[in-house]
Amino acid sequence: MKFTKRTVLGGMLAGIVAAVPSISLADGWTPRKPIDFTIMAGPGGGADQIARFIQSVAEKKDLTNRPLVPNNKGGGSGAEALIHVSTANDADHTILVTLNSFFTTPLRQANLGIDIQTFTPIAMMGVDPFVLWVHKDSGITTFEDYIENVKSMNGEYVMGGTGQGQEDSIVIAYMSDAFGLDIKYIPYSGGGAVAKDLAGKQIMATVNNPAEAKGFYEAGDFIPLLAFSDERMPAYPDVPTLKEKGHDFSYYNQRAVVGAPGMSAEAAAYYQDVFTQIFESEEWQGYLTSESLSPLWMDAAAQQDYWGLQVENHKKLLAALGE
Repeated sequence: MKFTKRTVLGGMLAGIVAAVPSISLADGWTPRKPIDFTIMAGPGGGADQIARFIQSVAEKKDLTNRPLVPNNKGGGSGAEALIHVSTANDADHTILVTLNSFFTTPLRQANLGIDIQTFTPIAMMGVDPFVLWVHKDSGITTFEDYIENVKSMNGEYVMGGTGQGQEDSIVIAYMSDAFGLDIKYIPYSGGGAVAKDLAGKQIMATVNNPAEAKGFYEAGDFIPLLAFSDERMPAYPDVPTLKEKGHDFSYYNQRAVVGAPGMSAEAAAYYQDVFTQIFESEEWQGYLTSESLSPLWMDAAAQQDYWGLQVENHKKLLAALGE
């Protein structure tokens, strides 16, 4: 099936920062205790890195009167985080850093009883592309080398990724189907562990987001072979896209913050104001560039429309991939 960035993002992103709406701080409401800043993945991955960077910006600029406290809950492809936040006993002090498992995990695990439309929109901070990586010692330097190597191993080629039936496995499954590859897939709780195991040669390839692999790439340990973006990435101008290989597919990970179901309007306005300031900051705009993310801002109503669109898109994609 065709699944392009226009499908994934609903035409809301064209590589240009949209004007950020001005949000007035709610009358007098401020956090009364530290804020549970839950992350839908384990330590070291893209979501974790973004959460901790956001925390540092908020602290540096003194944007909250109580600290954001990162809380990694990556179990069950993000199910642990969704349950934790949806059952929070203090919705006004609980927010969640999401990725696309915000859409896929409730679809794949209907027994969780999670309705993402009950969560509170806070901020869409950007979207993150995927890149195929191998270790420098693999002897693989091109995507064609990779295809040949995978096929020669007759089902013994091992890749790792974050979760099962979520972002990394979706990208790998699509690529495997498109090129007739037989790949063993090992799920991890976060992208940091995935990158670490590729560096340690415990797995043979990954589709880590650029930020997750950046340190190893800069150290010369990782080689990027293919980008699952609409166009070549400025940071990796020599890396072709899957579209250049004849397949109309691109896939991006959302980097967003949402509030717990039942959050008060006053608390939601407070957090929306905080994250508007973070999004507009020189620090965040610099992070988007340095980590190869694309900016994407939406107000609360647009976010909920986007959630509905992504649920429908991921239903189709999971069905097409047999998930």
